[in-house]
Amino acid sequence: MKTLEEKITDTQKIRKRTLVSFGFFFLFIAACIFGWKWLQHQPKEEGALKPLRTVLDANESIFSGLISDKHLAKTFPLSAAAPIVRKNGDAGMSDGFDIAAWKLQVIRNPGDTFYITLDEIKALPKTDIIFDFKCIEGWSQVTHWAGVKFSDFVKKYGLDEQSKMKYIGMHTPDNQYYVGIDSKSILHPQTILCYEMNGKPLPLNQGAPLRLIIPVKYGVKHLKRIGTIYFSNQRPPDYWYEKGYDYFGGL
Repeated sequence: MKTLEEKITDTQKIRKRTLVSFGFFFLFIAACIFGWKWLQHQPKEEGALKPLRTVLDANESIFSGLISDKHLAKTFPLSAAAPIVRKNGDAGMSDGFDIAAWKLQVIRNPGDTFYITLDEIKALPKTDIIFDFKCIEGWSQVTHWAGVKFSDFVKKYGLDEQSKMKYIGMHTPDNQYYVGIDSKSILHPQTILCYEMNGKPLPLNQGAPLRLIIPVKYGVKHLKRIGTIYFSNQRPPDYWYEKGYDYFGGL
């Protein structure tokens, strides 16, 4: 059995360790408060506080190098596809849209624009994909889409030189929603210009008549109701990037 002196010593050790632990805890809280206040006083850069933007850009430089034809999103059997597909936002889906008058505008070069109908797009080889659509809001859903591979679209319309540029830009007919996407991702074999969902024409709230499905990206990059496509070596404007999110948007 421990002597009284040993018991007193043990009690003192416990008290000392407790005080040290509380000391480190309060120092940690103080450092967090100081760091938060410091961060809030930093300037903004393209929608995000500068330190955060630096981290996001660093992440992009790392993960963009991982995109390749071998980096495929997991696919699922048709039986796994959700019968009711969740909608991820409605920016760019303004009222009064005339689907019958729609044509896809493609800007090959400044001053060189052509237009494509949905029937012309449907004449290209059709590709189905069933994958886990992921949203930045924190939800995901296995969904079934079909359309034309973007890489096939590029070949059909002689856009090979344009596709060698670093980025492509897309925006809705009302210009209220827009994305910029790196060329590696847009030319990925799973990226499609989509006109069907669950074996039926796209509904209006899912981007009819044509939307982007790009499984290697989060839902914010899957632009609905595509109005215009163009190519650039400079980053095109991006709706959520301007609000402080990362530009790459990759999975």
